[in-house]
Amino acid sequence: MGLNDIALRKAETVFNELDQLQTAISRRAFDLFRERGEAWGAPLADWLKAERQLVWKPAIEVRRKNGQFEVLAATPGVGAKALDVQITAEEVLIKADVHHKHTAEEGAVELCEFTGGQLFRSVHFPEKIDPDSATAEYRNGMLRITANIAKPVAEKKVEVVAA
Repeated sequence: MGLNDIALRKAETVFNELDQLQTAISRRAFDLFRERGEAWGAPLADWLKAERQLVWKPAIEVRRKNGQFEVLAATPGVGAKALDVQITAEEVLIKADVHHKHTAEEGAVELCEFTGGQLFRSVHFPEKIDPDSATAEYRNGMLRITANIAKPVAEKKVEVVAA
């Protein structure tokens, strides 16, 4: 594995990860609802605010090229070792815990747009891929994941035999 390579973890499904994230967002949205005095009328706003507070979704691009899918994810400021990439035949999940802190030695912060929290992005492939062929590399704040498109499985006729 090269200096900029990222270890990929093959997974059966990413539904557990998505379910855990949805539960965390639901809890935070309910807390926001309670902070507003339990007044009805803004559940979507509560949900979206909770999502923004808990999750950082990096910008992505998915390309098809030479029988492969290539996923580019902009993850500036995230170390390669902090990235957790899981892949299935149908999707890729990119996660990392992102920390950004200010110290007094650095001076008084007048404006800060750096994001902290959990980086979380799930990308569904338009066609199935071969997870064994997948590779990932990180360079200059860009995560690049490539995987071969799975070859179609030929239909097989099964003869029915009377018992």
